[in-house]
Order: sequence, then structure tokens, then C-alpha cells
Amino acid sequence: MATTDLEAAHSAREATGSGAWRFITQLLARADVKVNGTRPWDMRIHDPQVPERILALANLGLGEAYMDGQWDCEQLDEFFAHVLRAHVDEQIDPARLVFHALKARLMNRQTVRRAWKVGQQHYDIGNDFYEAMLDKRMTYTCGYWSGGAKTLDEAQEAKLDLICRKLGLKPGMRLLDIGCGWGSFMKFAAEHYGVSCVGVTISKEQAALGAERCKGLPVEFRLQDYRLLDEKFDRIASVGMFEHVGPKNYRTYMEVAQRCLADDGLFVLHTIGKNRRDTTPDPWVDKYIFPNGELPTIGQIADASGGLFVTEDLHNFGADYDRTLMAWHANFEAAWPRFKEQMGERFYRMWRYYLLSCAGAFRARDIQLWQWVFSKNGVPGGYQRPDSARVGLESALNLP
Repeated sequence: MATTDLEAAHSAREATGSGAWRFITQLLARADVKVNGTRPWDMRIHDPQVPERILALANLGLGEAYMDGQWDCEQLDEFFAHVLRAHVDEQIDPARLVFHALKARLMNRQTVRRAWKVGQQHYDIGNDFYEAMLDKRMTYTCGYWSGGAKTLDEAQEAKLDLICRKLGLKPGMRLLDIGCGWGSFMKFAAEHYGVSCVGVTISKEQAALGAERCKGLPVEFRLQDYRLLDEKFDRIASVGMFEHVGPKNYRTYMEVAQRCLADDGLFVLHTIGKNRRDTTPDPWVDKYIFPNGELPTIGQIADASGGLFVTEDLHNFGADYDRTLMAWHANFEAAWPRFKEQMGERFYRMWRYYLLSCAGAFRARDIQLWQWVFSKNGVPGGYQRPDSARVGLESALNLP
């Protein structure tokens, strides 16, 4: 921002005598963030109405103001890491968002009819866009860097292999993938562990490209809501889909998984989660990124699975999502010139805000990434989590 612009913003602030400006400045100072400061994580405001938008609509106002070009930050990820680590967001509770909170608590926002909205709004924006942003396998979930991966491709393969080993996959097994995306997990499991796969998704774009990418493999894509599943599988995986289920459907989801899993089978649930139950979905993310989504807590997953499954293992590697999101952001920035004319500046700012705000949230440990392993009756003698370090694929294979 030019010096003259900063001076104009300061003059406007002084002219209005804005109490909102003073409040936001003081609040951000608790997080070591300066308004119109010079450090990479400082907030540079171009429009004096930004503080009022934040106080009126919290992160919805903050995000929309950013999309409108009313403020900037050199390192949005660090801005959010500072803000969330200091719990500054908890100090803003605008009355205008009460309806959003009530709707999230009282309504089933993830009915069979409404569940398809996220596929249309988020996942169907263009396969070419996601191919440019993601790894070579198009894995749109957290990579596993903790085992020593150096690149995004390596981190995603390490994650896929870890899930396969947690499931104890063997050649000839039949695997269900609930929320299969473009089929990266099914393709990996079929290629390296000799299993046949069925995947369900609510995205037409994902199903079409996934089927093309898995051609020649024993992999089936179904454009179908998970609630309609009713057949047996040796193993079940659900990687990055539970965030779209919603608390009013958690028990139903677990009942579907329970009826579809063989008596001696294993089920791996990979999901983002939140630390506190008594929070509502982020209004900006709900409006612009993942409509009708909601993060679960450990307690909610335990409640939903109680009496249906034995929890064999719970693994948190949420810090790895920070690095994954930053890798996606780097790919997005590098590819943006190809999409700039088609998608426009407002989409660019929206997507940048999405990726970097989420990276900051994981960095602050405000949200987590869990892998649960469930069995129906308990593994005789106890379940042993496989070594988390990535093994060479050749040593993991038992194929002829």
C-alpha cells in the first residue's frame, strides 16, 4: 500500500473518531498484530469501514472485506496464526450472526438434498484448477509429512500408504471409500495392495475424472449419497468427508459404516476436528467455501460411534495440515496466471484467504487432523498401529 493511501486511511479514521477502529487496534495488539504496521503479519487497512465490518459480522466481515480489497496482509497465514493463538476471535460475538448460530444448532443442514450443494459450489469448480493446485494423485486432504516426506507428492503418498497399513489391506479384499474425491486413495490401494474398491462422491466432476484416472483398475465410482449404502466390505476408509456430515447425522453415518463393514473388518476415519463442542461453523467458510460443513469434536465422534464400534486407535497429525496448505498455496500462486482471466481477482483473494487462513488455524493448533481406527468387536489381542514412518512401497507389497 502506498504511503499516501496509508495517510488517507489514518485521516479517515481520525475524522470518524471510530470507536470500532480503536477497539480492533487494541484487540489485535493482544496478538502482536499492528494495524498498518510494517511486519509481514500486520494488517494494512485501506478502507476505514473495515473495523465496523469486523465487529458487525466477525470473520464473515473480515473475509468479505479482504475479498473486496479493503485490507491486505503480506503473510495471511501468520496473521491468522497470531490471532487464533491469542484467541482474539473469541472476543467478537456480533448479534447479527445469532441466526447463523441458531440455524447451525437447530437445523439439519446436511440432509440428502442439501448435501449435494458443496459438490456443486466447491468441488465442481474445475478439475483443471485442482490438478494445478494438488499433488500428482489429486489428493485433497492432509499430507503426512511427519514420516520424513520432502515434497507434497511424497507426503500424500505417505498418507495413503499409512491408511492402507492401518487398514491391514491384503490382495483380494473389497474396500469402500466414503467420499472418494478423485479416487486417489482407491487408485493407490488398488495399485499397491491389490484390493478392489467402491467409492461414493457427491461431485460429478470428481466422479468423471476419477473414473478416467482409474481406468483399467478394479475401482468403481458412484455418484451417490453415503446414506444409501447397504452392502458388505472387508475394509472402509473415509478420508476428508466427515467434515460435511453434520452433527445431526453423525450417528446415521456411523450406522451406515457399521452395517457395511464385515464383522472382522477395520474402518479408518480421517477428519479435521475442532477442540470445543460449543462452537458454530465459521460463517465465511460456510458461505464461500464449504456450505453446510461443520467440524466434529472428539466427543461427538465418540458419542456417534458408541455401541457400534470399538475405537482401536486415534492419531493426531494436525500440524502437518499447515505444511500441506502452504504447498497448495504455492501451487495455486504459480498456476494463477492460467486462471486469472477466467476466475477473476475476487476469486483469487477468496481462495488465498481460504488456504492461508486455514494454514494459520492449524499452525495455531486451533483445529486438528485425526485418523481414527475402528473395529466392530475389538481386534483379538489388541490393535497395533503400524510404524508411522513411511516405508518403501516395495517392502509393503505382497503382490505377485
